Amino acid sequence: MAITHEIKVQRREDEGKGASRRLRHAGEVPAVVYGGDLKPVSIKLSHNDVWLASQHEWFYASILELSLNGEIQKVLLRDMQRHPFRQQIMHLDFQRVNENEAIRTAVPLHFVNEDASPAGKAADVVITHELNEVTVTCLPGNLPEFIEVDLGSLALGDIVHLSQIKLPEGVEIPELALGADHDVAVVVAKHGRVEAEPAEGEDSATVPAAKADE
Repeated sequence: MAITHEIKVQRREDEGKGASRRLRHAGEVPAVVYGGDLKPVSIKLSHNDVWLASQHEWFYASILELSLNGEIQKVLLRDMQRHPFRQQIMHLDFQRVNENEAIRTAVPLHFVNEDASPAGKAADVVITHELNEVTVTCLPGNLPEFIEVDLGSLALGDIVHLSQIKLPEGVEIPELALGADHDVAVVVAKHGRVEAEPAEGEDSATVPAAKADE
């Protein structure tokens, strides 16, 4: 079941670059809400509230409830513009969601029990995460904040593919419908790099001999 998070917003009357600059100077973030049967609406949010929310994974992969004077609209974050070097969020795009229509969005992967696995306990094994998120389709009410991947039995040479991820009820990975070539690796356990042994009789610190006639 999806977890929702409420964020307070206000309607924005003035638009344009000048108005957006004034909002940012006042500690607010300009944004737009679009999609569904309603027209796009320009809104503004407290920068402090948005900045704190942006530090959490759920802000990017969960259903958000935008509260405008008590009226709730359920949305997904679709775009965030950040300042090139300041810790400042410049603009946000939110898309409305319909409870009865499937959505397509990226969900983070959480890897558990890696250290307790045979591969995790072996000093000469390197475990690589080829993906840290996966695109899913589902109804908004079924959207998970993350998908857990249990690596408790991972051993040397194992590859965990996309099709092996245990999905919550009502959640699908559309990439898998495109064929076996799209069943990509998610986790790989392989030997770490081993430095080449010097050949027999070869000194690893050989110094070139001087020329005979010098």
